[in-house]
Amino acid sequence: MSEFAYSTEGFERTVYRIDGVESVVYEIGEGEPCVYFHGGGTYHGFEWARDFADSFRMILPIHPNFGESGDADFTAIGDYVMHYEMLFAALGLETFHLMGASMGGHFAARYAGEHWEEIDKLVLVSPAGLKSDKAAIPDFSQIAPEELPDWFVESREWLEPYWPAQPGPEWLALRQREGEAAFRTREDLAVTDAKLRELLKGFDRPVLLLWGGDDRIVPPGFIPEWQGVLPDAQVAVIPGGAHLLLDENMAARKAAKDFLNR
Repeated sequence: MSEFAYSTEGFERTVYRIDGVESVVYEIGEGEPCVYFHGGGTYHGFEWARDFADSFRMILPIHPNFGESGDADFTAIGDYVMHYEMLFAALGLETFHLMGASMGGHFAARYAGEHWEEIDKLVLVSPAGLKSDKAAIPDFSQIAPEELPDWFVESREWLEPYWPAQPGPEWLALRQREGEAAFRTREDLAVTDAKLRELLKGFDRPVLLLWGGDDRIVPPGFIPEWQGVLPDAQVAVIPGGAHLLLDENMAARKAAKDFLNR
């Protein structure tokens, strides 16, 4: 029996083989397609997406080297972009909304920048990828392991089912695999910053920058940098919101859904 607390009830699970890599995709709902790129962990699942299922066909791929998807020799974000080009073709997607959070926000911004013509609307939830003189992602090696969960959420109580105080070997193995995969995507920040600024210059699709006001992982101090890249983007800062924003905060889900429904 799995020790993971999240439920996939109501979701359809499909396994695709993309250039030899097994890619698991969850889907729920009907309507305009909306793809979501998750961040650096899958241990909390996709239950939040149920709130969108009455309006959208939510498409939730699990990145290669993460969660239930297979291993891949990816060492750069460009590898993931190429993977998703092929996966979206297999899914029959031509145009769609794209959402991404944290690392997944970086993936989403990069994908959108290379494929403007495919994007209807873009939602970036506390995205990584840009550098700032006024904000920084923390050095996780300097955070005590027992304190780390509090950095991600408003409520430790909310997180406890997904991040147990005494995790078992299955949970620990998942976190190690995903942590190593996320670390491999961390290209030189000056390079990723320049790449995103180049690709998104003049980006003309509607964009929402969605942030938790108390996000300690990718702090709101990065917002001005993204506004510089995407000057026409709407900005929504959720008071008290933390890093697992869509998962934990109903107001954040409402802000994203309202933007997509406009």
